Formats: sequence, C-alpha cells, structure tokens
Amino acid sequence: MNTLASAVPFGLSRRQLLTGSAAIGLLGAVPRRVWADTPDLKGASIRAAYYKGQELLSLTAAGLTDTPYKVAYSEFGSGNLIIQAINAGAIDVGGMSEIPPVFAATAGSGVELKLIAIARGDVNNQVVLVPKESPARSIGDLKGKRVGYVRATTSHYYLIKMLREQGLTFSDIQPINLSPADGLAAFESGALDAWAIYGYSIQLAIAAVGARVLKTALGYLSGNYVVGVHPSVLTDPLKHAVVADYLRRLQKAYRWREDNKDQWTEILSKAIQVSRSIVHEQLYNESQPYRLAPVDDAAIQSQQAVADTFADAQLIPSPVNVAPLWDRSFNDVLSEAS
Repeated sequence: MNTLASAVPFGLSRRQLLTGSAAIGLLGAVPRRVWADTPDLKGASIRAAYYKGQELLSLTAAGLTDTPYKVAYSEFGSGNLIIQAINAGAIDVGGMSEIPPVFAATAGSGVELKLIAIARGDVNNQVVLVPKESPARSIGDLKGKRVGYVRATTSHYYLIKMLREQGLTFSDIQPINLSPADGLAAFESGALDAWAIYGYSIQLAIAAVGARVLKTALGYLSGNYVVGVHPSVLTDPLKHAVVADYLRRLQKAYRWREDNKDQWTEILSKAIQVSRSIVHEQLYNESQPYRLAPVDDAAIQSQQAVADTFADAQLIPSPVNVAPLWDRSFNDVLSEAS
C-alpha cells in the first residue's frame, strides 16, 4: 500500500519535494511478484525518496511494490534536496551520491543523517554536455565559458576534478549553480556553453537539442552511491525492519533490471518520455549494473577522499571527517541480498 508524503521540511517548497510524486501504475503487462506478508510489518510505514525513472519505477517494474507496510513515495531532483528532507524528518530513507552528505556534515555535528548502504552504479550517466555545434573538444576548451552544474552533487565534484586535470579551477570558468530542471531550460535556450549533469536529464537534452557528450565521469567518480536514513530508523526496531525489507526489494529490483534490460528500456523510455534508442544506448553503455552492497572501509575511505578534495578546493568551510556518518547495522541484510 503506497501513499504520498505530506510533510514538507522547513525551507523547501512542496513543488521542490513532490515533483510528480503520484505512484506509477503503468506496468500492467509486467508479471506481478507476490511477496509474502510479514505480520510484524503490517501497519508500519516509511517515507521513501526516489528519482524519476529510478527506485519507484524499478520496484514497480519488478512487481515489488506489494509491501505489507505503507510506503509514502516522494520524487526529488537531487541528493542535496533528499538530505534536507531527511535532516528535517520528512523522509526516512533515500539514495544519493557520496557528495551531498559531505556538504551536510559541514553544517555541524547536528546533521540528522546516517548512511547505511552502498549503491554501486553507473558513472557513464554523469557527463559534461555541450551544444551539438560547440567547438569544444576537451574540458580545457571550457575556460571562460558558462558551465552549469548542481552544487553539492556529483556534477560539482567531477567538474572540479576534470578542470584540475587541465590545470584549471572553478575561477577559470563561469560556474552557474542550477537545479536539473533549470539547467535543462538554460541549456536548451543557449544560456549555457556546457552543462555538468547526471541521470535522465542527459537523455532529455540529447533528445531536445542534440546535445553532445564532451566527457563522461568514468575515472572521476568511484561509482559508489549511498543510501541514507534518518537516525530514528536505527533506534526504532519496527522501522529498522521495514527499511531492511525495502533494501531487499530494491536489490531484487536492480537484478530484475539487469536480467530484463530490453523490457526495462521500454519502461524507462515511456516514463521519461525519451526515445527508446537514446535510452537503449545509455543502458547498454553502463559502466556497471546497479546493486546494493554492505558498508565497508573502502567506501568510507572513498567518501573521505571526496571530502578532502572539496576541502582542498576551499569549497567547504573546513575539513570533514565522514566516518561518524556511517552505520553498519544493515550489513547482514545487505550481505544476504547481494
């Protein structure tokens, strides 16, 4: 049973939090899997964040939304907004890249967030786009140019790394912090010379104006994304059990996507309203399939390296120790599901 989240954290508009959060029910042709009810979970509920074309669509496609507990799904456009919602107590669980928690931690020790799982995934869907007629052939050609990005996200991080490789910094370009939706509008209108962006926005830009991929983030990003929860999930046994079940379902949904890639292509194409051929090219060019994994030292060290990069670039006010953000209490569940 699924409902829509009604709580809106202070500082965020309902439009920012719920950009199309009606549950997706377009997959009647996909065989429904029956998941045995767990009596202990009946009557429980969680509030889960998702990205358009990702978690909720994956669970629906795999027939895994028939939970014995209620899930209130809310759509978000970026991980930094998900963290704000978790921190405000409006969301219980949601995914993001390694980067937003680093910026959240700079706000002080009071951040209400724990990272409970690694979501290994594609980095070829993290790119720098340029208009099809752009003369730019390398990141170095962006010197002095208007470059859109999303602050405190992967696009912020890999843009720093790519520029540094060319002997450049943010001060050598005209960086413009835009939400994915605003960035798409600016790119389509010609207000940007380049756009560092991720996810289905890439396919939308390619479909709309023939955008060209200047460079992917392969080799710049670890491929580690993370799942975060509000700390109350860790202290409430029932919520902990519900999130554990949710993670198992999500892992199964990712496996279904990999095992049914052609069917997933059709479903995703319809959901984001981009041609099948464009979606097909991205899915068959993934750097690695999506899967969940337990928290380990390597993942924490990877995020620490990200935090150190932002500190060295003076883009966060002080160095951050990320270790206290992590919790391993779901590792057994994730090991079973892997």
